[in-house]
Amino acid sequence: MPHSHLDHLVVTAPTLAAGVAYVQAALGVAPQPGGRHPRMGTHNCLLKLGPRTYLEVIAVDPGAGEPGLPRWFGLDQARERPPRLATWVARTDDIQAAAAPVFGRIEPMERGALRWSITLPEQGGMPFDGVGPALIQWHTEPHPAATLPESGCSLIGLDGRHAQAAQVAELLRAIGFRNEFKAAFQPGDTPGLVARILTPGGVRTLS
Repeated sequence: MPHSHLDHLVVTAPTLAAGVAYVQAALGVAPQPGGRHPRMGTHNCLLKLGPRTYLEVIAVDPGAGEPGLPRWFGLDQARERPPRLATWVARTDDIQAAAAPVFGRIEPMERGALRWSITLPEQGGMPFDGVGPALIQWHTEPHPAATLPESGCSLIGLDGRHAQAAQVAELLRAIGFRNEFKAAFQPGDTPGLVARILTPGGVRTLS
């Protein structure tokens, strides 16, 4: 059976600057520049939340060409939405064994020296409207969070709501999810996530 852990949170935004401003206003700390994903036509900024956990702010890269496939994390639609905590990514030690149809296909990716495999649902969607995770398996060391500057922030909890919360819980059991961050998924008519993050200014939330 595969083993999985919470790897990173994903904030989508119409522009990278808007996403960074949203996170800084919510947490009092600004994410750091990340890099570009030429294959997906996106770019990001990152905020360390632990030794192997981080927050990613991601947006369409206006300097990139059209990727020829739907962008990940619903970013083709995010250009018309305000910044938000859209989904999360679970790190697995065996993405082939963990993957199920809801996750979509497995694709190789790279950014600079980083190499990884990630699941991409059809049409650029997200499992269970983003309450369910994407899967990632890193093929390079160290983990990206290890190279980020200390932010004074740490993830302490993740709450999700979805009408199919029981199916989300079953999905997490199937991927061998290790729940170090008190992640809880409850029934709710409107899908959504709330992350509780300890910051230098106290506990704050992203939603």
